Amino acid sequence: MSLETPEKTLQLLSSTLQLSQRQVQHAIQLFNGGATIPFISRYRKEATGGMDEIQLADLKTQYEKLQELLKRKETILTTIEAQGKLTDELKSRIENCWYGTELEDIYLPYKPKRRTRAEIAREKGLESLAKIIMKQHIDNVEQIASNYLKDGVESVDDAIKGAKDIIAEWISESEVARTAVRSIFAREAVITSKLVKGKEAEAVKYSDYFEYNGKLSRCSSHRLLAMRRGESEGFLRLSISPDSEHCIERLERIFVKNNTASAEQVYDAMTDAYKRLLKPSIEMEFANESKQKADVEAIRVFAENLKQLLLSPPLGQKRVMGIDPGFRTGCKLVCLDAEGNLLHNETIYPHPPQREYSRAIHKLQQLVATYDIQAISVGNGTAGRETEQLIQDVRFDRKLQVFVVSESGASVYSASKIAREEFPEYDVTVRGAISIGRRLMDPLAELVKIDPKSIGVGQYQHDVDQVLLKKSLDQTVENAVNRVGVNLNTASKHLLTYISGLGPQLAQHIVDYRAANGAFTNRKQLLKVPKMGPKTFEQSAGFLRISDGEQALDNSAVHPESYPIVEKMADDLNISVKDLIGNSDLIRRIDLNRYVSEKTGLPTLTDIVEELEKPGRDPRKAIAVFEFDPRIKTIDDLRVDMELPGIVNNITNFGAFVDIGIKENGLIHISQMADRHVSNPAEIVSLHEYVNVQVLKVDPERKRIQLKLIVPS
Repeated sequence: MSLETPEKTLQLLSSTLQLSQRQVQHAIQLFNGGATIPFISRYRKEATGGMDEIQLADLKTQYEKLQELLKRKETILTTIEAQGKLTDELKSRIENCWYGTELEDIYLPYKPKRRTRAEIAREKGLESLAKIIMKQHIDNVEQIASNYLKDGVESVDDAIKGAKDIIAEWISESEVARTAVRSIFAREAVITSKLVKGKEAEAVKYSDYFEYNGKLSRCSSHRLLAMRRGESEGFLRLSISPDSEHCIERLERIFVKNNTASAEQVYDAMTDAYKRLLKPSIEMEFANESKQKADVEAIRVFAENLKQLLLSPPLGQKRVMGIDPGFRTGCKLVCLDAEGNLLHNETIYPHPPQREYSRAIHKLQQLVATYDIQAISVGNGTAGRETEQLIQDVRFDRKLQVFVVSESGASVYSASKIAREEFPEYDVTVRGAISIGRRLMDPLAELVKIDPKSIGVGQYQHDVDQVLLKKSLDQTVENAVNRVGVNLNTASKHLLTYISGLGPQLAQHIVDYRAANGAFTNRKQLLKVPKMGPKTFEQSAGFLRISDGEQALDNSAVHPESYPIVEKMADDLNISVKDLIGNSDLIRRIDLNRYVSEKTGLPTLTDIVEELEKPGRDPRKAIAVFEFDPRIKTIDDLRVDMELPGIVNNITNFGAFVDIGIKENGLIHISQMADRHVSNPAEIVSLHEYVNVQVLKVDPERKRIQLKLIVPS
């Protein structure tokens, strides 16, 4: 990002994002200075007017797009100038254009091309004939054309045809023509999907799109991405088009100006321009634009689901048994200590075909007693429900909490380089069970080890723009990690990587320093870590916690730069900082206006006192035990109108999928979420939320279950 921000850029960003120019300017200055989104949103509220992570990310994205547009302008100006065609008027138009599509329309006539039909006609000297015809004054077109017969132009028809090729290119490159056709596409374009002949059997999952057509402007992102996937797999053929006659009529009003024979030739050239050049070009433009919009929407839903999953309630530091269920291969058990370290692993075979039920129960009882297990985490994959029921049937020597957790991504983690580094002596089955146990203790700390795309809370993640997807999901993980904060002395390298300002290299340096020098006792020691400069310390320190350290504030989200403010507050109350922390009565007596300064305003001071009241508070909710309906084992047990408990395990634009304790998930369509219109399912439910649902329809053959959300009265 450049250090200078032109006034026009500020105006455009302000208008587009509904922010003040001051907010935009200050946020960009902070970005240019190396500040991260989590740092700016948490510790620079005065500068940005309280912009949150989403607003800052949008601003950064839009600013980067404008920077790309400026670079494109430079390229275009240089190219046209090299052709000797850059007039003052054209230069001014380009410099004052701020929309990519308009800029490309301006550039199109000057854009270097492959050897087109029009270019070949020009080489034959037919451009002057094209100009004569384009004026539409003459009726004796053939007679005029006969003057152009020479090498390469063997007949009058050849001459007229070449001239019309030139006219067709002029029309196709006309900004007026492109704008007219584009406006009709925007209002009327229909997307049509047809089955590729002979693919009926292979393409059965796309049966909804064998004969589909609908307004492109109303086509939902999930529908469009489904059709695009069908097209890429060779099952569907898509097209996007408005009424061609309407487009040709509109172009005729623009370009056909007379009732002469030459005007008829212009009409022919115009029709050819539309069918051969304009329509394919604009269709591709709208195909790309609609795909980009669908990608953005799908990625937004994916990112929101990922955020909710990462911020799932943690059990905390308890001794946990993790179980990766299975039938033939058995259930992999691991016993973990309160820090998530592996104490023991074993396999039991309680389910078919072995059915070692009694032996499995005895082993479970023995391991729970031996390793002082406090909670059990069961994966929700194959045999998950049966294994949960087995655990519920066991009579342990203590009261145990039993949780079913999502296995999504556990197999990806278990085969990863990270898992091999952590547990080189164990195979993938043991690593998977460890991940299942740890993600109960702290979902965030465990899930950051997995490529977000593999966690399984999105749709069409392999079909969307992969660069955009990675950028969005990485930002989501970064925001979640920094929102919660991490323990500097226990956090893994992978968790530290996402802390504001750090990254993989510094995270490794912190882990190495910790191993060589022991636990950090205060945040200032971070400055002794190799490659940790003052700027990086500023960006990261507030998100790194030290419990039982030398400075009580080090276990809070109060930034070290604000320690003097807290010390002044404590002095004014004649107590120590340590005694002030958590003392609500004294904290409420603080008059924040006394501490406002040029650098620190009320937003930051408000955050400080909230943190003093509940230092290091975890923004995640408390975890709760959940039980499925014991009557329901398979889809055949379901009956219409049944009311069941369930867990939301995926959210899409069209509804939410719910785990009701069987292999198949049920769908709550968006229309069944409330007694009012719902535009976004995420407004009603959140990922991993416990809900009650009513069964509306069961289709055992297609393995589909339709549900209705029961809204608490």
